[in-house]
Amino acid sequence: MFCVASLIPSPPALVPELGGAAGAANDGDVAVLRTAVLTAAAELASRASRWIVVGSDHANRVIGADAVGTFRGYGVDVRVGLSGVVGKPDPELPLPVLIAGWLRAQVAPDAVAEARLIDAESSAAECVAFGARLRAELDAETEPYGVLVIGDGAATLSLKAPRYFDERAEGVQAEIDRALAAGDRAALAALDQRLCAELDVAGRPAYQVLAGLFDTDDIGPKVETLYAAAPFGVAYQVSVWRPGSDA
Repeated sequence: MFCVASLIPSPPALVPELGGAAGAANDGDVAVLRTAVLTAAAELASRASRWIVVGSDHANRVIGADAVGTFRGYGVDVRVGLSGVVGKPDPELPLPVLIAGWLRAQVAPDAVAEARLIDAESSAAECVAFGARLRAELDAETEPYGVLVIGDGAATLSLKAPRYFDERAEGVQAEIDRALAAGDRAALAALDQRLCAELDVAGRPAYQVLAGLFDTDDIGPKVETLYAAAPFGVAYQVSVWRPGSDA
């Protein structure tokens, strides 16, 4: 049975070992963000010991609980996994899966996770349908499941942003922030795929899967927003979504 979803972003700086000297000037921002992310993951862990990780990749993929990866590609060989399995790390494991593995170890080392990644080029309708199918699958299970949704907002919000500055980004991101905070499923489903790509809203597919996850509920989700800011010119939001019937 599906019981809760937590939304987090995916900056590698969440992992303390990856901060290094380059991130020293932003230590305070990272600490606040990390605390929010750990809180959201802890809420997931308090409700379910089985997790489904949702993020985007170059194709639809399922990555099983035996997956082991490393942050070596981001500078330090920090090894993580989706369960307690120990093995040779896959150097190509996608960032959302690495972040999920790190979080699992921090807040719920006994939890078992599986990743369901959606093609980053998927349309809004495909993303919403993906979420709705996942919800139906989890509701058919007898044990509780939590969903960890991983995605970043616009990466074009400042001159120091990864994709530089785009004057359209602030308004678009403000609407995304509003929709996420309000649990506005229709607004998330209506996000423009082309515009989001131009503004490097990498989390657009994940946000729309999240909308689909709650799409069949008569009552909108109850959303608790723990963080919403853009410390590096990239918009990050952390929140916990619960079915409205549980409110």
